[in-house]
Amino acid sequence: MFTDCQGVPYPVFAKGEVKECAFVVGAIPFGSVSLLKVRLEQGSQEPAAGQFYMLHAIRSDVLLGRPISIYHSEKKADGSVELSFLILLKGKGTRELCSLEPGDKLNLIGPCGNRFPVPFTSHKPGDSKVLIIGGGIGVAPVAGFAETLPDGSYDFYASFKSGSYALENIKPDKLVITTDDGSVGVHGMLPVALTEETLRDGNYSEVFACGPTPMLAYIQKICKAAGVKSWLSMEAHMACGVGVCLGCVIDTTEGKKRCCKEGPVFDGDILIFNPVTEVAGIKVQPRREPLAADQEPDLSVNIGGVILPNPVIGSSGTFGFGVEYKTLFDVNRLGGISSKGLTLEPRQGNDGVRLHETPSGLMNSIGLQNPGIPHFIEHELPEMMALKPVAIANLSGSSLETYVEGAKLLDATDVPLIELNISCPNVSAGGAAFGMTCVGAESAVRAVRAATKKPLIVKLTPQSHELEKVALACIEAGADAISLCNSFQGIAIDIERGVPVFEKLKAGFGGPAVRPMAVRLVYEVVEAINQLPAEKRVPVIAIGGIATWEDAVEFIMAGASALQVGTNTFANPNTMIEVIDGLSAFMKRKGYRNIEEMRGLIQK
Repeated sequence: MFTDCQGVPYPVFAKGEVKECAFVVGAIPFGSVSLLKVRLEQGSQEPAAGQFYMLHAIRSDVLLGRPISIYHSEKKADGSVELSFLILLKGKGTRELCSLEPGDKLNLIGPCGNRFPVPFTSHKPGDSKVLIIGGGIGVAPVAGFAETLPDGSYDFYASFKSGSYALENIKPDKLVITTDDGSVGVHGMLPVALTEETLRDGNYSEVFACGPTPMLAYIQKICKAAGVKSWLSMEAHMACGVGVCLGCVIDTTEGKKRCCKEGPVFDGDILIFNPVTEVAGIKVQPRREPLAADQEPDLSVNIGGVILPNPVIGSSGTFGFGVEYKTLFDVNRLGGISSKGLTLEPRQGNDGVRLHETPSGLMNSIGLQNPGIPHFIEHELPEMMALKPVAIANLSGSSLETYVEGAKLLDATDVPLIELNISCPNVSAGGAAFGMTCVGAESAVRAVRAATKKPLIVKLTPQSHELEKVALACIEAGADAISLCNSFQGIAIDIERGVPVFEKLKAGFGGPAVRPMAVRLVYEVVEAINQLPAEKRVPVIAIGGIATWEDAVEFIMAGASALQVGTNTFANPNTMIEVIDGLSAFMKRKGYRNIEEMRGLIQK
């Protein structure tokens, strides 16, 4: 057991076992908050009020633990410690924690951070009292703190959007509950019940609070005005929980302080609350009114004069010709389908290992195996055209001549769009060899442009060191749209045999791990396109690690008009349907009537 000079426990690495995980009654909507009870091994140190733990499920798909404050702790007769946490369902990490079952194991780092200081009060009738305030899930740590105080020695204010919870263990002199929707207690948020005058009239010696940042900023303001000391528990994104990563700093009058080490409880007088009006020079978007209940957003997009019913496209090389997935989900709901990469002649593709899974990604070295364009036109294209999504023929080649001949054949068909692939990383000739430079890309696009009148999407490689210039060269040569990014290149090694995994050494790499890099590249290419006169600008179709509708929104806000989903379809065939539905719901909730209203929001 390790403690500081004030008896506050230092963090240790510990194992825990889930004893209970259940939805909290009173939290609205039901299922939004869970109570997680974890039993620590015998001899574990009990935390102090206000501290937190980094929780990481053993069976987990997330990299980092999540910082969760202590709601209640209890020393058992056998010497073990049982911890209770209230967890708000927010993202993937908290979703994992909320779905744990009795017997599941966790890794814990903790108890982390400092504690709420002991109040300066005699607790005698007529003397000043302590005021405790919790907002939303921030009720948990202050409710745990309230348990350590004498009954009736404090007042407690709890503020929620809807419903109320986590108040069963507290015994205040006065309890005030506010809800934004009026479902419990006073109708409204905290300021309707707590003001500067309330603080003075309550004869409070100190205020202890935890909750959303705007609420804490308000509490700091009225406490300073009333001359009441405040202690505010803050939260921040963090990786380590022990003061090493420096990712959780809080702005104070004494410089940047670590939330996990000098906090999470801070003297309210030193905290600096700066309203965030812009990030990286980009203004925070004002709140929009949601669309009416009977109004649905328009998800349609225009790519080279062809209207897609929604921006979600099955990506080339991961979706065959569309018909292969007909029995797995309703492919007719997609906006488009980009065919397997096609060459003039049939190809057998690469030898050796073709797939290799990596953390959050998949490497591949298929080598453009395909039936050839003549076979495609006779057999696969009619099946694609029979589906509702817009059919896109992905055209590749090993030379300008084969690109041109393939384009001529496709031009004579009814396929609405051609995607010129000058980015494939897994072939010895053609592919990315053309897309690496402005000269190569321009020559390929001009040659194909002369061979077809169909709208032309040009698919680019992230390997190019002059990607924006390549994109502009393609537009100048006749591209009607740009799609990026094709696979990133990587190397995998078989350590048991001491040889590369793939016959060609390098292979394409895609999946969720590449998404932040792909978002950057899409942003930069759109930024470059936006410098062109309006009549020369073309849409960008984003590709790269899209697994959720949130990922899709990121790309659209970065400037993409549409998007292709690839690797994640292998993991979850319903990915694209979930993206379409999630995108629609998000737009309705945020008040976006069409894709264009939110496209490029972060473009300066």
